[in-house]
Order: sequence, then structure tokens, then C-alpha cells
Amino acid sequence: MALLARDLLAQDSVQATLDQIAAAAVNLLDGCDAAGILAMRKGRAVTLAACGDMVHDSDRLQGELGEGPCFDLARGKDGERVYRIADMTRPQPTWPRYAAEARRLGVGSMTGVLLYTDDDDFGALNLYSRHPGAFGEDIETAGWLLASHAAVALAGAHTIDQLEHAMDTRHAIGEAMGILRERHQLSEDEAFSALRRISQHHNIKLRDVAQRIRAAENVGTA
Repeated sequence: MALLARDLLAQDSVQATLDQIAAAAVNLLDGCDAAGILAMRKGRAVTLAACGDMVHDSDRLQGELGEGPCFDLARGKDGERVYRIADMTRPQPTWPRYAAEARRLGVGSMTGVLLYTDDDDFGALNLYSRHPGAFGEDIETAGWLLASHAAVALAGAHTIDQLEHAMDTRHAIGEAMGILRERHQLSEDEAFSALRRISQHHNIKLRDVAQRIRAAENVGTA
């Protein structure tokens, strides 16, 4: 954990820190097969970081159904700061629809810790295992440590909206670079340089250039 703390301090962005926390949970915690950080934005569930496909599927389900342990914890329902579901294969009266779908995803047990500071709540760090009984009370200590780092990182960001905007921008630019590389046989550096030149020449934000390239590609393949 001490080495991890120093590694987290070396990250150059909030997103990189959150990604590293999710990956560290999987790599360091016994029985943890997937981990993610979920936040609420205007009543909508937003996945801020994920290690493992199970996280995206679970977060999407909880957002669609409006129920689930991560969903409730992230929105501060009942003032809880931690949850632990020892055996997801058994009926879960609190989240019956989510639990049924989670079992189909292969979730055996779950635990989560609220991300908070004295001033605000930011979401939840959620840990998944494919096996029932994977998380005991001792896992909460490690979960609290990781969640504390995530909360401090998010407290340094201005808003969840800004972080989500940055994530969308990075995704759009990555897709546009992929289109340019495939279409013109460019390297990654060449594709990014091309985007930047267009942005500077036309005085258009890099994200807007990327979105126009994606839109043109979609029209061309429709």
C-alpha cells in the first residue's frame, strides 16, 4: 500500500489516478476479479474507472434499473458508507432485479466503499468477485485505503462534469486518430499531429475536430 501511494502520487491526471486505483484493487486484493469507481451525475450513473468488463455491465444495469448496491452507495442512500454482499447467488430482497442480472454476469460476491471527504461524497469504489464469500470484513480496511486515495483525487478535480467531459474528449480523440491511421496509414504520432494541425489552422477545439471526423466516418459507412 505504501508503494501504491507513491505510485498514485506520480500519476499526471485524476483519470490516471482513478484507473490505477481500480487496477490496484484487482492486482492487490485477494479474490477481487474486477473493480470500478461509480459516480452519480444528475441522477445518472457514470463509470469513472473500471478494471474488468464486469464493471461496465454492472454499472449499466444499475443505471437502467435504478437499483443496486453500487448505485445506492454512490448516491448516498440511507447514509451508508460501505456494503458487502457475501453471496450474490442467493436472493437479494433489496435489489431483486439487479441481483438476478448480476448472477447472469457471473458476480458471486461484492463489496463497496463510499468515496467521501469532510465536504462531499464523490461516488463509490466497488469490488467484484466471481466467487461467493470472497470478501470478508478484513477486505474493508484495504478498500477504505484505496477509496480514500480516490476521494482525495476527485476532491482535487473541480467537478464530476469536468472529469466526464475529459473522458469523453479522450475517447473522441482516440477514435478519430484510429480513423486517420487506418484511412491514411499513419502512425499514432502522425495521426495526433494531423488532428492538432487541423485544430490550429481552423481555430477549432481538438475535441470538435475529432467529433467531425467521427461523424464523417459514420456518414460514409452508413
